[in-house]
Amino acid sequence: MKELIHLQNITDLHKLFNIGNSYHPLVTVLDFSKVTEQLEHNSKITTDFYSIMFKNYCKNNIKYGRKTIDFQDGNLICIAPNQTIEIDNEVEEREDIMGWGLFFHPDLIRSTTLNDKIKSYSFFHYEVSEALHLSDKEKNILFECIQKIQIELQENIDVHSQYIIVSTIELLLNYCSRFYGRQMITRSQANKSTISQIETILTEYFAKTKVEEQGLPTVKFLADKLHLSPSYLSDLLKKETGKNAQEHIHYYLIEEAKGLLLNSDKNISEIAFNLGFEYPQYFNKLFKQKTGKTPMEYRILN
Repeated sequence: MKELIHLQNITDLHKLFNIGNSYHPLVTVLDFSKVTEQLEHNSKITTDFYSIMFKNYCKNNIKYGRKTIDFQDGNLICIAPNQTIEIDNEVEEREDIMGWGLFFHPDLIRSTTLNDKIKSYSFFHYEVSEALHLSDKEKNILFECIQKIQIELQENIDVHSQYIIVSTIELLLNYCSRFYGRQMITRSQANKSTISQIETILTEYFAKTKVEEQGLPTVKFLADKLHLSPSYLSDLLKKETGKNAQEHIHYYLIEEAKGLLLNSDKNISEIAFNLGFEYPQYFNKLFKQKTGKTPMEYRILN
């Protein structure tokens, strides 16, 4: 059985790696080239803080979600609080070991504008297999942010410290958003294959599945079929098509509804039930939202 390690705060993180006290109780930067990892074989770790890690080596293979990543080429992962990562020790020696980790507790940003904005950074909920692959230029840009935070932490804490640190964290997160956008563009051909698979999955679902028994397809259902995280799938689709995963599901649902309205004698309540809606009013509301007409108006006009 894997040992579960729960880290409540930054102090716990420093104790885990046996690296002395942190400069600040709510945020720290670790230089992985100077950290000796003291983790038991097959460990599981959860934390109460945000983790952003870049490494070009791996003494431990890390599994987060469904897949394992080894950081060999230098990848960046962002992990939200209360997520679970699994560590499988595979010691490897490299002469060019490098990397850094930025860790900050939600209390650091609680009274700042970043507290509300943090939920918009959906990459905190990507799988490790959807890590950000950085170019050398991008690595340098993020490392400059990390250096600024590190310098600020080593100064005497004053009234400006939190603002400067939080602002720099937000800048780093905005760069991550930009770089993920670039990564999705450069993988456009693979993304088109994903979109094609989604079309097939949804077409077959509405054609062959007893939707009234199994319910409407969910974003998680689609993501699981494609071996992606729901957040990554939605962001990928938004980048490629302008519609997120939920909007794609609604599109196929409405197309199916149109067919039933025009090619069957079923009343609106029956059609709503056949499409997986427990309450007809929810179907009516969604249909009007997407088409500008109620189901009955659509049937009469066509």
